[in-house]
Amino acid sequence: MVRLVLWDVDHTLISTRGVGRELSAAAFHRTTGIELREQAKIDGITEPVIFRETAKLHGLVSDRNDFERFAEALAEEHLKRSAELRERGHALPGAATALDALAAQGVIQTVVTGNVRPVAEIKLQVFGLDRHIAWELGAYGEDADERPDLVRLSLTRAECPSGDAVLIGDTPADVEGGLTVGVRVIAVATGRSTEADLHEAGAGSVLTDLRDTNALLRLVRDHI
Repeated sequence: MVRLVLWDVDHTLISTRGVGRELSAAAFHRTTGIELREQAKIDGITEPVIFRETAKLHGLVSDRNDFERFAEALAEEHLKRSAELRERGHALPGAATALDALAAQGVIQTVVTGNVRPVAEIKLQVFGLDRHIAWELGAYGEDADERPDLVRLSLTRAECPSGDAVLIGDTPADVEGGLTVGVRVIAVATGRSTEADLHEAGAGSVLTDLRDTNALLRLVRDHI
């Protein structure tokens, strides 16, 4: 069994069912004073890149200070509307069982996500998926713009060689982030990317979802 599993968050463990976009829109308005008309591509992209590119779509030039104000507002919006997030969103089928099963095998689990850390924490806490997450070992949107850099940072924080880790995510960007750093990827087709998309991106293993806990454990175990 591997030492470390790096989880993506959105569309891998949870779905916000549109609430996430509404909260981003509220934070964007608070930060810029402009109503969100359109949002840059978000699948597999980190929060600072999404904010920067979305600002450009509205004719704005942003800097790091703007992003930090946006990130703070975004966390506040998630906290304020956490009950609504719980009601409208949901943990994806099999997610809780998968987390429990890996923990029972002694595997350390953390998250590598484009979300800023406070938002990632709120999202998983709301759906009861946070109890096995070693947050201090993860990597988050505020840490770097690119997925490979986030994966590399998490491995450093965990003092874990790339060969002793597995990344689980739902987008080609997750796949790229893991493979670029030498981390094997188990992809799940629970987001907008199809199984074919994920195979084409280079994922060695692709699951339809996380319902088959034994299949997931076998894939993690067969890593070595």
